[in-house]
Amino acid sequence: MFAMPVVPANMECVINDEIAVKLAKNNFFYIHHRFNVDCLKFCKMMVSEGLPISISLGVNKEAYETLTILQTNRICPDFITIDIAHGHSIKMEAMIKHIKTNFETYVIAGNVSTAAATADLEAWGADCIKVGIGPGSACTTYVATGFGSRGAQASIVQQCAKAKKRATIIADGGIKDPGDIAKAIALGADFVMIGGMFSGLQDSPGSPVQVDGRMYKEFWGSASAASGKTERIEGIKKLIPLQSLDILDKMKYLKECLQSAISYGGGKCVKCLQSVKYFQLKHINT
Repeated sequence: MFAMPVVPANMECVINDEIAVKLAKNNFFYIHHRFNVDCLKFCKMMVSEGLPISISLGVNKEAYETLTILQTNRICPDFITIDIAHGHSIKMEAMIKHIKTNFETYVIAGNVSTAAATADLEAWGADCIKVGIGPGSACTTYVATGFGSRGAQASIVQQCAKAKKRATIIADGGIKDPGDIAKAIALGADFVMIGGMFSGLQDSPGSPVQVDGRMYKEFWGSASAASGKTERIEGIKKLIPLQSLDILDKMKYLKECLQSAISYGGGKCVKCLQSVKYFQLKHINT
């Protein structure tokens, strides 16, 4: 359906209206973030452009109000992502069921990091599940709370992929190199969400900063003070070296890397990677 199984993270420093349009026009999947976005205005813009609408919401009062506004204006997004830090919750169940009752749309829900959570979100009606709590480089959830998939994201993706029956799995976080995309897919992910790798691009929304003659872009976690959060802050702001590429250049490069990975795996399509016996443990006698 889309040009490749990679989606930029739905973070303020990674995507904005302009990048969403650019990605959609080139058949790349996108998910807009939910922070200080005029959702109705964005949806109307995408409708006028004849492009798919993919938005993010939380689970509290303002999210329900946004959905009511969309209904009143007879707008049904193609994709709605319910984006909260701990997705295995009562509020998540209520929101999935509310959306499924009132909209004919594809629901992405997360984040989770257990097989049980994956099974529950799927049972509640989620079409796609985002896997990964705290593995991102700008996230401090694991450090602050002791919970999350940092240091274990690969095995968590594999466990959650095995637990699902029909849902799509998005591996979210911990992707540092292009080769990590192929690894995540080999472990069972259908899509891979990437933040930091996209935050230093020429057209990324983060502010440019010069330090000792070198240019950087700001990158921050969605649960950080930079996103306007004032309580239970679990993210930091950091600097990412400015790249010479824009979002489409980067997507082209990652697509070429993934094509090479498929070739090394002996296949002809992305799905072939999921049949690769990628990891093999060997006992070493000492």
